[in-house]
Amino acid sequence: MSATLFVGVGQVVTCETADGRSVRSGTAVAVMNGRIAAIGAEGELVGRFADAERVHCGGRVLTPGFVDSHTHALFGRWRAEEYALRCRGVPYMEIARRGGGINASVNDLRSRSEDELVELARPRLREMLRLGTTTAEVKSGYGLRTEDELKMLRAIRRLNQEGPIELVPTFMGAHEFPPEYRDRRSAYVEQITQEMIPAVAEAGLAVFCDVFMEPGVFSGIEARRILEAGRAHGLWPKLHADELEYSGGAELAVELGAASADHLGQVSDEGIRALARSDTVATLLPATLFFLGRKQYAPGRRLLDAGAKVALATDFNPGSAPSPSMPLVLTIACSQMGFDPLEALVAATAGGARALRLEDGRGTLRPGAPADLVLWDAADYREIPYRFGSPLVRGVWKRGVRVA
Repeated sequence: MSATLFVGVGQVVTCETADGRSVRSGTAVAVMNGRIAAIGAEGELVGRFADAERVHCGGRVLTPGFVDSHTHALFGRWRAEEYALRCRGVPYMEIARRGGGINASVNDLRSRSEDELVELARPRLREMLRLGTTTAEVKSGYGLRTEDELKMLRAIRRLNQEGPIELVPTFMGAHEFPPEYRDRRSAYVEQITQEMIPAVAEAGLAVFCDVFMEPGVFSGIEARRILEAGRAHGLWPKLHADELEYSGGAELAVELGAASADHLGQVSDEGIRALARSDTVATLLPATLFFLGRKQYAPGRRLLDAGAKVALATDFNPGSAPSPSMPLVLTIACSQMGFDPLEALVAATAGGARALRLEDGRGTLRPGAPADLVLWDAADYREIPYRFGSPLVRGVWKRGVRVA
């Protein structure tokens, strides 16, 4: 059996807990057959794995790969023209009324083939790997027609099969009301529940079902109907909740046993308490509010202190978060939301895995877990959010194989 031994590590951050127990010095990591074989004192592991290939880390930091649990990474063109409008003070909803927003991406994606979508996504996924992300969720939701939603999910499946980044697919036909259904909301909800969800489930194309519950988009009643239909077909609920306005999304997510409630920029006190009492993960997406110029972020510190399970993710998409950078997300979480660097790192690794209901050890460095590793050009893990904008990733390994 071939083995690899990471030696000369300055700090190994296992991300099993958000306290000092996760940060270890004088420690080596042994990898065998794509999984962590052992973590322990370097002298001991050098003896146990004498024939292993050595990776000399030069006193640098070794962490798990990021698990980005909320992205819209499959799309057609970028929307930089909308950013220019926003910089001049045009509100997001006004841009949408002018034909921008989600429906701009819908119109674009509908014109593209599955093969073209795969080609466009490949370099974006490579960039995610270079930034340290080794597992990512990817949503549909720019098709908003059965054939186009299926096209997106097939493209996600192909990209996952290609690797090396592992993708978890989410069906999100309830991302927006398409223009042809703007005045026939109930008919579109009917199409999602009676046509799209059964087709997605029959083809085995998704793990989760997500809804954008927000005033002006899907109501609580509509979201409940869609998520219950998804659950009846084996798709675990997730929910875009309380992003720009309070809507009771966090409470609904908890009531439905959702894997996660995402965004939470305007979550209520009761929503925080409900999340803290539940297994539903509070997935926070601070890069979105940063990019949109919002002054108020989700109450990350309050969620942590209340005992909620918290994840950090990018929301990578062409309209409101056009960056796949998890290191940037860590910086914003620390500077604007009250996280300390270790809490942020754990939320972006083990927290993301929990939000995707991954139970194989991903997001941590512990024996038996997949050997998804990132080597950072830093002597202390706190430098990862501190030195924002610096290209600190020195190497990325997916299941023990170097991929970046």
